[in-house]
Amino acid sequence: MSDQERLASYVAVWWEAVDDFTRLLEEVGDDQWSQATDLPGWDVQAVAAHTAHLESLLAGRPHDDVEIGEAPHAHGTMGQFTEQGVVARRQAATDALITEIRESTTARHTQLLADPPTDAAAPAPAVFGAIGWSTGLLLRNRPLDVWMHEQDIRRALDLPGNLDNAPALHSVDYLLESLPFIVGKKAQAPEGSVVRLEVEGHAPAVAVVGEDGRGRPGSDHDEPSATLAMDRETFVVLAGGRRGADPDGVRITGDTDLGERVVAAMGVTP
Repeated sequence: MSDQERLASYVAVWWEAVDDFTRLLEEVGDDQWSQATDLPGWDVQAVAAHTAHLESLLAGRPHDDVEIGEAPHAHGTMGQFTEQGVVARRQAATDALITEIRESTTARHTQLLADPPTDAAAPAPAVFGAIGWSTGLLLRNRPLDVWMHEQDIRRALDLPGNLDNAPALHSVDYLLESLPFIVGKKAQAPEGSVVRLEVEGHAPAVAVVGEDGRGRPGSDHDEPSATLAMDRETFVVLAGGRRGADPDGVRITGDTDLGERVVAAMGVTP
């Protein structure tokens, strides 16, 4: 698959995720926007505002340079940057947020169709390029981000859904690639450890720890030290760092201690 074809596939799945996200926002009742989500300091309205902010930037609109006040959940420069977009929209009407997302994404989608990106290594636009992101990384990350935030709202409002569509498959396959980093770097698994992760509906991921302590992708031929098995939603919640594991949601065979360390270290999204 060429760069252009791969990038076009990311655009298509992002566009589907955006449509699903805005349709969900239309279902949110007036009394539900203040419902807390799994994201510290953010309610449903803040999640919608965050999405509106990032999509607005990608459409070429200016960043909202405002004071965020006390926000202990906004870690680091990027955390404070994204919080500015949320704070700037704190008083925005719900219809205004939905409209902003739709207008920004429509403008961006139109541009991407009219002038399709062809070089995945090219610098990404706006602030994303300034922090070193490539076009490929940006376009791959956007459907993940939008779909994850749709799921944040669905869990907060007890409205499960869209766990088996194209954005879901894209997001989970993408997150599964982080297993070597989780096992080697975060869980500090010892040399020679092999961890197999089985998420329902996806090809198993395998990580092997080398002599240097780093995790690397393994294969089905590697005998696992520990095997973790779970459904798609459980994995998303863990990989997204949203909640701890439900005791009944993860099945560990083999080295239980190693398996539990990997589960505890599974969060990889900011």
